[in-house]
Amino acid sequence: MKIKVMSENLANKIAAGEVVEKCASVVKELVENSIDAGATHIKINLEAGGLKKIEVIDDGIGMDKEDAQLAFARHATSKIYKDDDLYFIETLGFRGEALASIASVAEVNLITCNNDTGTHVHIKGGNIDLVEAYGASIGTTITITNLFYNTPARLKYLKSEITEANNCIRYIEKLALSKENIAFTLTNNDRVVVKTSGSGNLLKCIHEIYGLSVSSNMLEIKANTDDFEISGYISKPSVLKKNRNHLNTIVNGRVIRNSDINRAINDAYNTYKHEGFYPIVVINIVTDPTLVDVNIHPTKQDIKISMIENLEKLLYNTIKKVLYTNILVPNALIEDTFSNSTPNLENTEEEFQTIIQTKFDFTNNADNNVISKNVELKKLDLYPIGQIHGTYIIAEDEESMYIIDQHAAHERINYEMITKKYRESKVDITNLLIPLSIELSTSEYNTFLENKEVLTDLGFVIEEFGINTIIIKAHPTWINKGFKNDDLKSIIDLVIENGKKFNKERFLDSLAKMVSCKMSIKANEKLSFEEMDALLKDLVKCDNPYNCCHGRPSIIKFTSYELEKMFKRVI
Repeated sequence: MKIKVMSENLANKIAAGEVVEKCASVVKELVENSIDAGATHIKINLEAGGLKKIEVIDDGIGMDKEDAQLAFARHATSKIYKDDDLYFIETLGFRGEALASIASVAEVNLITCNNDTGTHVHIKGGNIDLVEAYGASIGTTITITNLFYNTPARLKYLKSEITEANNCIRYIEKLALSKENIAFTLTNNDRVVVKTSGSGNLLKCIHEIYGLSVSSNMLEIKANTDDFEISGYISKPSVLKKNRNHLNTIVNGRVIRNSDINRAINDAYNTYKHEGFYPIVVINIVTDPTLVDVNIHPTKQDIKISMIENLEKLLYNTIKKVLYTNILVPNALIEDTFSNSTPNLENTEEEFQTIIQTKFDFTNNADNNVISKNVELKKLDLYPIGQIHGTYIIAEDEESMYIIDQHAAHERINYEMITKKYRESKVDITNLLIPLSIELSTSEYNTFLENKEVLTDLGFVIEEFGINTIIIKAHPTWINKGFKNDDLKSIIDLVIENGKKFNKERFLDSLAKMVSCKMSIKANEKLSFEEMDALLKDLVKCDNPYNCCHGRPSIIKFTSYELEKMFKRVI
């Protein structure tokens, strides 16, 4: 007989390969158990980033002697009991695999108490070798040492102390943002690296995690539909990161990863930021548990959401509206004023009160029926003073000085003009004096014909002309006379590039960006005062005058106070 039932300990070691990948995996499972146990204060102590020791201390409900032993049995859980419970999961853990998996590849000491008598359990390699009464306060302390000591193949793939510590820190930061009513403290080698107060105030928690430079530049969002409710904070476009690690999304209290949600958030920032940069967001999503499947991956972070398209639309529209209705002109000295983005753990309360008392307005008009279209900026009566290096316009009003990037500003003006033309029912066209012939490869030709209609709807007159050749006879009037034949060819190339997964909205946005850039005033181009004045007047009429369509700032403000501070007139 070749087929045999494997031992419980071997099965647990195999399961550990899925559940326990690194030190942060252990921290995640233990801390989530503490949260499910109702803890309000959780302390995580690491030695060497968790390579030597991981200790989690909580003030949750604790366990009695029987539960303390049974907790390490595979598939033992207090969170689900019947099949139907899988459709109404409201706890972070539920499979009953984590403790058994961790205990099979490490040495575990558990001290727990749920009444007057505590219990100490010692486990090594999955085997319980000590159970004794122990004096302890209500709650649980669990200590993990010698991780992967009996699975050397896994041990050698653990990273350096710094990497393992950073993985733990990142996860605890995200967890703290999802549970702002719980106080978290994380130490590494006796040094406090994360500390939150558990105040229940999300903005304060953001401040404790990210510091003053971020928390003072967050915008509140709030919206709901019949199926989803979203709330939280998003960063202004002046505060961006070079990776997606700071897209914090929480579904029904669970920190999750979902590419569809991340894409919706990132798309909402389109034209407000550079490609490859990402905002800082903390967004809570509440929905019926039956619409969420968390049982698709051992980590329970990758989830599936029913009606995800509706959620994407809600996120996109809400974020877009909040960005649109807030004044986003960056002050020149913002980075100097808040140069330290790392929170000082001893001063976070004082710094947070500074935010509250000095008018950082975190409200928005997302719930109003009438959107304020940058009313404050439109009231500005900017008049040009001069031009620097043929690239930057200097302007002023009664209170401040402004520096305007002439190309970025003109690009924004053209971009909004073109996108508005897209929506007009009447299309005005201009005939080319000499029709433009473009020869394509067979695959390019076929791809273009599949999506040709998107250009003809805009007013392009394009006909087939021989083998694998098209001819452009006319184009819409919003393309000015300076647009060269090579530029028209690049429009055809854009259709072909988008051919495999053609999305009309994304294509039109890419087209508007490309055309507006090519039509705009360039750097090192001298302008008359009349031209500068006309440009400024057109800029303040834009819906989003703060950035070019690629996300670069178009206008920067120096207040009188900032100028005086630069020249030491005020201290």
